[in-house]
Amino acid sequence: MKLSHLSETLIGSEIVKLGGEIRERMRQGAQIYNFTVGDFDPSIFPIPQELEDEIVTAYRNHFTNYPAAEGNLDLREAIVSFMKEWEKLDYSLSEILVSSGGRPLIYATYRAICDKGDKVIYAVPSWNNNHYTHFVEGEHVVIEARAENNFMPTADEIRPHIKEATLISLCSPQNPTGTTFSKNELEAICDLVLEENTRRTEKEKKVYIMYDQMYWHLTYGDIKHYNPVSLRPEMRNYTIFIDAISKVFAATGVRVGWSMGPSSIITKMKAILGHVGAWAPMAEQKAVAIFLGRKNAIEKYLAHFKKGLEERLRGIHAGFIKLKNAGLPVDCITPQAAIYLTIKVDAVGKRTPDGKLLETQSDVTAYILNEAGLAVVPFYAFGSERSNPWYRLSVGTCKKEEINEMINKLGEALRKLH
Repeated sequence: MKLSHLSETLIGSEIVKLGGEIRERMRQGAQIYNFTVGDFDPSIFPIPQELEDEIVTAYRNHFTNYPAAEGNLDLREAIVSFMKEWEKLDYSLSEILVSSGGRPLIYATYRAICDKGDKVIYAVPSWNNNHYTHFVEGEHVVIEARAENNFMPTADEIRPHIKEATLISLCSPQNPTGTTFSKNELEAICDLVLEENTRRTEKEKKVYIMYDQMYWHLTYGDIKHYNPVSLRPEMRNYTIFIDAISKVFAATGVRVGWSMGPSSIITKMKAILGHVGAWAPMAEQKAVAIFLGRKNAIEKYLAHFKKGLEERLRGIHAGFIKLKNAGLPVDCITPQAAIYLTIKVDAVGKRTPDGKLLETQSDVTAYILNEAGLAVVPFYAFGSERSNPWYRLSVGTCKKEEINEMINKLGEALRKLH
């Protein structure tokens, strides 16, 4: 049956597909260390108790009707106060839009800004920019980010493509890499955007940055989070923020997110989502509006939450470096942020114990899954070349006692190769 061009050409989420396959194997009894999903095991990382209590209370108080299309007033007021106190970003109520998590807001940003054929600049690996660009029939301008830059795009890489570009999609801390922009590099990108927009006439579209900072609370060690508007106040006119409670409070299923940006764009995004109906549930909005004002509870939760994530990230990193120092074909980038670790398994060209040649990176992915029970997401699932030997490892469902066990099994599997 012939359907729309979009439905005939759109590719489903590679990560969702892979995650489903892994869950099915686990259901059938396979022992797998599942580090694929960018989610949390609530038995390990539950949402804050205070937030849970407020959600239950809101439902018992029968907050079950439609919320306001732009987000309830009390929640937007809470977001204004929260962002001002925590990130020194001062936005008005008309510059904030609430939705059911970050995804509808990303979709609405693309739809509000991009026309068919518009240039969209994004780096790979990155989360879903290839699919959102396809949705709006934009021109893909893809930057293959490099390990030497911690897989973050640079101003020098963006510069050759910025003329006539409409949107630059950035994410920091980055999914899938768990790495961040340095202050200098993000400043350079902002300066590039400001210079380009000054060059354009009033009749020309400006170039905007969509800045996904979903993980911005989750930084480790000396790493600091930076955003375009704080570094360059003039970027306020050209930046659309994507944010949510999904990752910072392990609340992926609670579905409350928000955008901040110029009211002229936020208004159009509201109209788009009004037709989609992607509102955050009323009760959850009521609960989040209360919880965002409880700074002591948030600080207490984050201290415990971040400690647990960092212990897992650093523990696995240490294990990979040990394997690397033993001469095995692996590498790992030092943890910076989020719930992700960037790992490398570079075994293409080697043979398995039964003599089978690992011809492609897909073969390597299958080998470490079958032999070591290690399930991770290859960077080619995030738009990179299929030969890319790097992977995303997510620790949101990781039990600490499994780390050494997994590292040992991976070491054993790699030692069998020749």
